Amino acid sequence: MTPDEPDAPTPRLPWPFTGREDEREHVRRSLAAGRPGLVVTGGPGHGKTRLAAEAVRGTDCARITGTPGTRRTPYAAFAPLLPGTLTPHEALARLGGVRQLVVDDAQWLDDASAALVHQLAVHGRTRLLVLVTDALPAPAPVTRLWTGGLLPRLTLAPLPAEDTARLLTAATGRAPDPLTAARLHRIAGGDLRLLGDLLDTLTAEGRLTPVPDTGTWAWRGPLPVTAALRERAAGPLERACPGEREILDRLAFAEPLPLDAGTLDLPVLERLEAAGLIDVDEHDAVRLARPLHGPVLRATAGRLRARRLSRTPDDLALALKAETAALERRIDTDDVTALPTPVGEWLAAEGAFVPAGYTALRARFARLRGDLREAAAWARLHPDDPACRTELTLTAAQSGDPVPTGETTVWCLAARGEPDTALDLIGPGDAYDAVRLGAPERARGLLAPGSVFARHADALAREDGAALDRVAGELAERGFLLFAAEAYAQAVPAHRDPAAARTARTRAAALARRCPGARTPALTGLALGELTARQRQIVTLAAAGLTNRQIAERLTLSVRTVGNHLYSAYTRLGSGDRDALPWLVDLPEVRTA
Repeated sequence: MTPDEPDAPTPRLPWPFTGREDEREHVRRSLAAGRPGLVVTGGPGHGKTRLAAEAVRGTDCARITGTPGTRRTPYAAFAPLLPGTLTPHEALARLGGVRQLVVDDAQWLDDASAALVHQLAVHGRTRLLVLVTDALPAPAPVTRLWTGGLLPRLTLAPLPAEDTARLLTAATGRAPDPLTAARLHRIAGGDLRLLGDLLDTLTAEGRLTPVPDTGTWAWRGPLPVTAALRERAAGPLERACPGEREILDRLAFAEPLPLDAGTLDLPVLERLEAAGLIDVDEHDAVRLARPLHGPVLRATAGRLRARRLSRTPDDLALALKAETAALERRIDTDDVTALPTPVGEWLAAEGAFVPAGYTALRARFARLRGDLREAAAWARLHPDDPACRTELTLTAAQSGDPVPTGETTVWCLAARGEPDTALDLIGPGDAYDAVRLGAPERARGLLAPGSVFARHADALAREDGAALDRVAGELAERGFLLFAAEAYAQAVPAHRDPAAARTARTRAAALARRCPGARTPALTGLALGELTARQRQIVTLAAAGLTNRQIAERLTLSVRTVGNHLYSAYTRLGSGDRDALPWLVDLPEVRTA
């Protein structure tokens, strides 16, 4: 590290509440007066307890928690609320004054407590927020809360990759580079406690390093195996059968393996598949079932075992060649949906050499998917390679970042505010860029007939909103999320029906959120829709980066009023929070507001 480079980030614990805004509002609405409450289910570490705490913050609320050690003690969970030993009828009567109750870890409730929670739901005088961890058996009275129709159920999915990156940024004060964010997201698998444990360990061991000239931090190198990681990876680590552990270790160093490999024992594979530790795809390729298991198995293999199982340079070259061919096939067939590429990701993550041709292709694949930050991260692995330099230029131009001087590509000129000059450069290889820039006539006859890109050009030329919606949907299905967001944005002014225009706007904003860093003309010009004058004013200030309190002070409003206006605006714009606003507001105007 040079003296001019910033220090590595330091996590700020506890982590701020990040993402889950829609879920939080759903929980709040479910606990409003006259509502019975809600059951929230999800995997371990998905953030159910934190979500509940945020949803009931500032309200009068009682809380109980189930624990594994008290499952045989009647009413153990209710001990903070019920004195002594009571009959079920007496217990129910004692709780009659509790208007709102949070039940955490309901899967661990003792039978009497579970029955009492069920009775509270039946009587309906207490609004219940019941949190249940999936994959663990819950008492029958708890499961009957939603299966019996007493309470609605919200299933909490793992925190999405983009929200995980936001959380890491909020926790450390600086954004992780995209390859690091994706790696941590894969390893944690939605378990935020595991993510926090891993981040603390990496920080304590000094493994987080600044990435020059980007303002981000990165983690390269092997996985530190903490106690939490060992617990999460107990399945493969505790396989006692030598044959099973041998196959798992081989996969950790060389996945995928062909099913017909002479040394793979089919009965052993069947046992591992039944245990949920391996997957076999339609091409008979055998892989580890969970992204966490490979790094843990490699880190715990020991030096001699790792030396025996590691691929030779020739083996790695063949594996990367296979991944390269798979990526190229996807691009050639207009399909950039997610594709397993464990070898390239492993080498890049652990700081090993990755050929420039592979990194340039990974950058292109990510750019086509709309993840411009990931594309730039791959290209930076070989910034002097011509193909990687091209990808860096394209990602910068489509992100609103400064582009290299002297570059005269279509997107560089468009980024400099010279759209007409940019369109004059359109040739067969740039034809679809003309469609994205709103000039479909420049692409006439240059796109493959019948392709989704040609149909996009045709729909835009005819100003057919419904056809643009259909094209956008197909682009999204094929993985072209940025292109789909742009097509929906172009459909907004093409629709004659205001409701259809609002739907297209909502879809454009939702897809734009999944394309971190993207800022293209089609998205920048996305209309603000039917907001009130006050909502437009507040949204404009929020997009400029002002906090709710700063907006309130500037407009002489209460912070609560600002929050209410923003929530209403987000609902209409199809946005969940401030992150989507740069796609919905013309930024030059925002910054001068």
